[in-house]
Formats: sequence, C-alpha cells, structure tokens
Amino acid sequence: MKVSFEIVPRSWSAFSEQYRFVESLGSAINIINVPDIQRFSIRSWEVGSQINTRQYQYIPHLRAIDFKLEGSALFRIVEEHQLSELLLVSGDPPEGLKREFYNTNVVDLIRVLKRRFPELKIYAGFDPHRQGLQDECQYIQRKIDVGAGGFFSQPFYDPRLIEIYADYLQGQDVYIGISPITSPASMNYWEVKNKVLFPRSFRPDYAWNIDFANQVLQTAATAGLNIYFMPIRIDLQKYFSQIKFPG
Repeated sequence: MKVSFEIVPRSWSAFSEQYRFVESLGSAINIINVPDIQRFSIRSWEVGSQINTRQYQYIPHLRAIDFKLEGSALFRIVEEHQLSELLLVSGDPPEGLKREFYNTNVVDLIRVLKRRFPELKIYAGFDPHRQGLQDECQYIQRKIDVGAGGFFSQPFYDPRLIEIYADYLQGQDVYIGISPITSPASMNYWEVKNKVLFPRSFRPDYAWNIDFANQVLQTAATAGLNIYFMPIRIDLQKYFSQIKFPG
C-alpha cells in the first residue's frame, strides 16, 4: 500500500513548510501530489525541482480546461519538466471568467496525451458524490479505455461507499481520498458545493475523522488499495500524530 500527501503550492514558503512536515512523517508517505490552483502563481509542474524524487513519487495535477485539445502547451510541459506521471482532472471554470479556459473533455485529452507519450502514466480522478454510482462507474471505464493507468478519488466519508468502488475498481491502481472535516462550516461547504451525503454517524471533529482515517487505512491494507490524504485547514500535527500508518 502507498500513501500520498497533497501539498497545495500557495507560496514557496508555504510549500516548503508542508514539505518539511511530510518529511517528519518518515517512510509513511510515498507520494507527493500537487494540485494546480489557478489563484496561486505557482504551477503544479514547477514544483518538481523542490521534491526529492529519490524519496517520493511526484504527481502534479493538470486541468483539462486549461489546454486546447489540439494545442502543444501540455506536450511542452511534459517534455520540459520531464514528467513521468501526472494526474489529469477536468477542472472547474475560473470564477468570474477572468481567465481563459477551453471546452476540453478530460477523456479526449487523456487519449491524445497517451498517444503522444505512450510511457507516461496518466492518473485520472473520480468523484463518488457528483452523480449516480452507475454513471460514475461508466465515466471511470471511459477513462480506462483511453489509457488512464490509475485513479485518485475525491474524499470518502462512508466506508460502505468505499467498498462498492473498491469492488468495481479491482485490479486498478486506486488511491482513496481522505480529507478531514473539523468544523460545521466545512461540513456545510462539502454538502452544498460537492454534494456529499454524510453518514448519520459523521461528526465534524478531529476524533471522528482520525478514527475514520485509521479504519480506511486498515481496509486499504487488506484490500489492495492506496490512500490519498488531502489535509485542508487543519492542525497537521494534531491530526497526523494519531494516524496509525501500517508497518
């Protein structure tokens, strides 16, 4: 089992601070994921020079809507930064339409990118909350068909839902998302913005989220799954000091 840790590049100093925290966790973390957030000036693919790739896999996120399907910008990024793997997501249009974006379908872009770089490992995302189970599984299969070699999920909060997707994705390289929610305001955001239906047992506090993460780690270790931590606005030490990594 591998464990990935997401670091958002808000600034170089903020990135370095979180990177040092990841180092403090030792061998528990295998992968560093870097999302591409448009309101920040640092691009995900620029961060590789700051990561010890002998210690960590480095997986930058790229957004399909930022690239023309027939354009060469994405090809240049892969070549100039010598990327061997990346996570390709659809991406949300910028607020207020202040930035240019394209109507590029992520499935089409995976196909084009894989054709140009056959050895490139392209991960795709999946979201257990945005639509019905059957529709999401069909969407996943379309990505597999065009060359996606693995999947990173949006956060789960219900172990029963994890079991369903784990069964469907048997044989795939899958990373189950965990993102602790520790306030009612954050819970409300996930319900409204990301359409999360929380189980009745859910509580937006550290105790529930730590217990849930430890349960998922145990499940992943026995089910052949990997883990993807997305810590957002939490006390990293308070949370991760109680996470029971396998081994």
